[in-house]
Amino acid sequence: MINTLNKRLRVLSTSAALSLMLLAAPQAFAVTPKDTLVIGLAFDDIITLDPGQAFEFSAGEVGGNSYDRLVRLDINDTSKITPDLAESWTVSDDGLTYTFKIKSGPKFASGNPITAEDVAYSFERSVMIDGPPAFILNQFGLKKDTVKQKAVAKDANTFVLTVDQSYAPSFVLNCLTATVAAVVDKKVVMEHVKDNDYGNAWLKTNFAGSGPYKVREWRANEVVVMERNDNYWGEKAKLARVIYRHMKESAAQRLALENNDIDVARNLEPNDIDAVTKKGTTVTSAPKGSVFYFSLNQKNPNLKKPEVVEAMKYLVDYDAIGATLIKGVGEIHQTFLPKGILGSIDDKPYKLDVAKAKELLAKAGLKDGFTVTMDVRNTQPTTGIAESIQQTFAQAGIKMEIIPGDGKQTLTKYRARTHDIYIGLWGVDYWDPNSNAETFTSNPNNADDGTSKTLAWRNAWDIPELTKETKSGFVERDSAKRAAIYADLQKKVLATGPFVLVYQQTEVAGVGKGVKNFKLGPTFDTNYVFSVSKD
Repeated sequence: MINTLNKRLRVLSTSAALSLMLLAAPQAFAVTPKDTLVIGLAFDDIITLDPGQAFEFSAGEVGGNSYDRLVRLDINDTSKITPDLAESWTVSDDGLTYTFKIKSGPKFASGNPITAEDVAYSFERSVMIDGPPAFILNQFGLKKDTVKQKAVAKDANTFVLTVDQSYAPSFVLNCLTATVAAVVDKKVVMEHVKDNDYGNAWLKTNFAGSGPYKVREWRANEVVVMERNDNYWGEKAKLARVIYRHMKESAAQRLALENNDIDVARNLEPNDIDAVTKKGTTVTSAPKGSVFYFSLNQKNPNLKKPEVVEAMKYLVDYDAIGATLIKGVGEIHQTFLPKGILGSIDDKPYKLDVAKAKELLAKAGLKDGFTVTMDVRNTQPTTGIAESIQQTFAQAGIKMEIIPGDGKQTLTKYRARTHDIYIGLWGVDYWDPNSNAETFTSNPNNADDGTSKTLAWRNAWDIPELTKETKSGFVERDSAKRAAIYADLQKKVLATGPFVLVYQQTEVAGVGKGVKNFKLGPTFDTNYVFSVSKD
C-alpha cells in the first residue's frame, strides 16, 4: 500500500523536497520539508468529507481544521464556548430563540463573503441530507419540513435559530460545536448540486469551507492533503500544508518517525511508545472524550437474553487489557460518559469471573455456550482486545468468530444493524453529557426504518422509558439535577444495557524534532494542527 501511494501521489507543491519525499520508496524518504507537517495516521474510517454527513473520527479531525462553525469548544477549558464565525449571541427569555451576530469581513477559501445565509443553508442541507449526525440538529425540532423556518438568516449578519422547547443553553451551544453544524459556502456548493442532493456527492471529496486549512485531496486509505487557506479571516496557519499518510501499523509509524519520514506518529502501541521515548522522542498525550466498548445486537436471540448480556460483562479480562494492550493509551472505564463531562461516574463493578458467567449462561439455558461473530476494525489495540475477549469467551463455552475489516466496512455493517457484536471507539460529538446519553440510552423508534439511528437503535435496544429519561436530561437547566439524571442513566446501562464498556481513550502521539505546538484536543475534532510550526 505504501509503495502504491508513493508511486501514485502527484506533486503537491512547488517544493522539490516535498515531491522527492512523497515519490521515493519508504526507506529512501527525505526529511520532511520545513513548511509541511506529515502525520502518520490510520484513517481507513473516512467515508466522506462532507461536514453535513461525516461522522467518523478521522473525518472529524479534517473538518475541525478546515471548516468553521458559529462557535467552538474552548479546548483549554471545556466548560466554555468561544466565538468562531459568530461574534456574539443571545438567548430569549423563554429559551426558544438563539440569535447569532455573524462577524463582518470573513471570507470562504473561494473568496466569497460569509453571511448568515450560508449558515442557514448549512443547517438546512445537514438536515435534508439526513446523514448519521443529523440527529444532533433533529433533537431541537429541526426536521426536513421545519428547518427552513427554524434556521433563518434575518439579514446578512444575523442568524436566528428557533428550537422546539426550552433547553439548557449550554447543551444547545455545545451541539453547535459539532461538525454537522459547520458552515459551507452556499454559492460554491449550489454549483455542484445534482438531483437535489445539496452537493452531497461533490462534497464527499471536495471542499467548500473557510477554516485555517483547505482540503486539497483525499484518496481513501492513502492520503489526505490540506493546504493553508490564505483567505482565512483569523490568524493564518503556520505551515503551508499538512499531509496525513495512511499508516495502519504502529511499528511502521515508529520507524517512519525515527527516520524523519513523518513528523507525527498517531497510532503508536504501548511497546512502540516505550521505544520512541527511550530514544528521546517527545510523546504527548491527552485524555479523550472517547470510550471503547463492544455492543450486542438485540436482534440476535441469544444476545437478547439479560443473563447473556450480564455474563459477557464478566467475560472481559479488564486487568490484563489495562496492563498490556492499552498501557499508556487508555484507562479502564465501564460507564458511557467519559471522565471530565458533567455527570460522569467511575463505577467499575465488573471483573473477569468465568464461574459467574457460566452460572448466568446456565440460567439463560445456554450452559453449553453458543456461537457468535464480532466485527473488528483491523487496527490495534482493537484487534488485540477482540482476541483477548475471544479467549475469555471461550472459557465459558462461547465460540466467537472475529470478522476483520477496515473502518468503513465495519461501520457500514454496524449502521445497517447486521452485526452480532461490534467493537470500537465512540467519541462525543459535543462536550455535553447528552452527546453520549442520546446515543447510548435513547431509541425513539426501534423499527429498521427508524430515523434516529443512535447506538441503542443500531443494537435494536428498545427502551421507551430510558428514552424519556434521556429527554429529561437536556431540558433540565439546573446543573446538579442534570448530573444526577446522567449518573442514573449510566448505572442503568451498567446493569442491563447491551454495551460492555472497556476503557476511556488516552490519545498519544510521538512528535518529531523541530515540531512545535502540536497538541491533542479533548475530542476527535479538536486535534488542531493550524497552530503547529516547525524549526
